[in-house]
Amino acid sequence: MEHLSTEIIHKLIERDKLFQLIYEEYGSPPKWSRPEGFESLVRIILEQQVSLASAKAAYEKLIDKFGIVSPENILMLSDDDLKHCYFSKQKIKYVKGLASAIIAKKINLLELKSLTLDEIRSQLTSIKGIGKWTTDVYLIFCLQHPDIFPEGNIAALKSAHELTGIMDKNQLLVYVERWAPIRTSATQMLWHYYLCKRKRKYLF
Repeated sequence: MEHLSTEIIHKLIERDKLFQLIYEEYGSPPKWSRPEGFESLVRIILEQQVSLASAKAAYEKLIDKFGIVSPENILMLSDDDLKHCYFSKQKIKYVKGLASAIIAKKINLLELKSLTLDEIRSQLTSIKGIGKWTTDVYLIFCLQHPDIFPEGNIAALKSAHELTGIMDKNQLLVYVERWAPIRTSATQMLWHYYLCKRKRKYLF
């Protein structure tokens, strides 16, 4: 797995010495990524408001039972099929709605990278069940956008609170602006800190 480069880490340290503390204690984090497209976005939807372990179990069950995760295949499955893969009633609607939007050509996930950040956010959030959190995660993992801080991500927020001592979220969001234009790399350092400190496995 590719890791953050020394060059990027040094740029982060120039912006904030807290990244030096993370680097000295835990080293360089993985540069987490996932492929663009429907399958990755389905997995991110599964990760909404549940543990990564629970989402991973649902995703793997889906793959084991039905193989390729494509819009066409998802729409061929019954709600009961998806329930057996640990999909909630709400997430069944979200995933089928996304599949229908792709087939109807209301959105093309493979063309998003050519759009502006605002255009990407607008297109993704136009799909029911895809909000700011899901969009931020897709931007980080799948589109590799360099400057995203996912303000709804618990691990990133907890790490930032611990390391800065700033407990007010609005004040914290102002603080993290100093990490621009590489807030995605900063987020990966925060995730690395969060997982290593708690001795948790990488499930991304």
